[in-house]
Amino acid sequence: MTDSVSEQSDIRAENASDLSPEARRMKASLWSGQIGDRLARKAGPGSQFFTVLKRVASGVLKDGFIHAGNFAYMSLLSLFPFFIAVAAILSAIGEPSQREASIDAFLVAVPPSVAKVIGPAARDAVAAREGWLLWVGGAFGLWTASSLIETIRDVLHRAYGAPPVRAFWEYRLFSIGLIFGSVLLLLVALAMQVAISAIQEMVYAWFPRLDGLIDAFVLSRLVGGLVLFGTLYLLFVTLTPARYAGRAYAKWPGPLLVASWWIVLIVALPMILRSFFVYDLTYGSLAGVMIALFFFWLVGLGLVVGAELNAALAETPEERDLLLASVDEDTIEPSTQDDNG
Repeated sequence: MTDSVSEQSDIRAENASDLSPEARRMKASLWSGQIGDRLARKAGPGSQFFTVLKRVASGVLKDGFIHAGNFAYMSLLSLFPFFIAVAAILSAIGEPSQREASIDAFLVAVPPSVAKVIGPAARDAVAAREGWLLWVGGAFGLWTASSLIETIRDVLHRAYGAPPVRAFWEYRLFSIGLIFGSVLLLLVALAMQVAISAIQEMVYAWFPRLDGLIDAFVLSRLVGGLVLFGTLYLLFVTLTPARYAGRAYAKWPGPLLVASWWIVLIVALPMILRSFFVYDLTYGSLAGVMIALFFFWLVGLGLVVGAELNAALAETPEERDLLLASVDEDTIEPSTQDDNG
């Protein structure tokens, strides 16, 4: 027995140093079988990857398209009231000059065709309100924008299968508080963009050869993507059902997926619309609105997938104990049979 083991080790050592085509062929065939087995264990039926994928697909097919449509409708309905609410909040904290900048910060996060539709209308809606009309519009905007947050809460609760545990007005007040927090986060994002622009100018002044190597557009997209991920992460953390809000349940996979999907849509949607769809022939003057609605529908679908992903990755203590018990039974039964034999 010892001689055979030593012979096998000698053969492996010889094959390791042999770089001939035949030796490489044998090594490749050996590794291909091992790689296939590893992939089957990691991603095949019965694996954790396959189980998570099945859970996500089941949840998306069950409620995903309905939630995506609801999200698109609520996004378009609450978008302009949100801009008015932001303008009122900025006026209240003494930053009325940031109204235009806040609108521009949002328009960077949507495709150009959507920005062309939303931008002028949003600026007109904000500019038309001053004095008491701004405050009334801001109050209405807070209520309407909080409905969008409640839609996201409903998506997360349905993904986890958890019913609401608080009164309607408590959730609504909490959503209004989130809107105030989002305005502060928006100011931080604007300050970051100004700081990055200043740092970029300083780098160009000190190192002129770097001019042209740093793409301002790519840099702004990177900052926008980080801010988008941070915003989505805060939403997922605060709106996830209380039972699954602890650190034991991962929150970052869903926001990362949604932020990545959002950025892909910003880049790819204009090319897709130019190549495959002609909305002007179907919707006429409403083509821009329909494109915006389609964009928000796709974002809503990505949001549902992100919520279902976090829910699929969540394992409760009861589920973990059951899995451990089944593993213990599988390891105990063969040994018991051997003792009896």
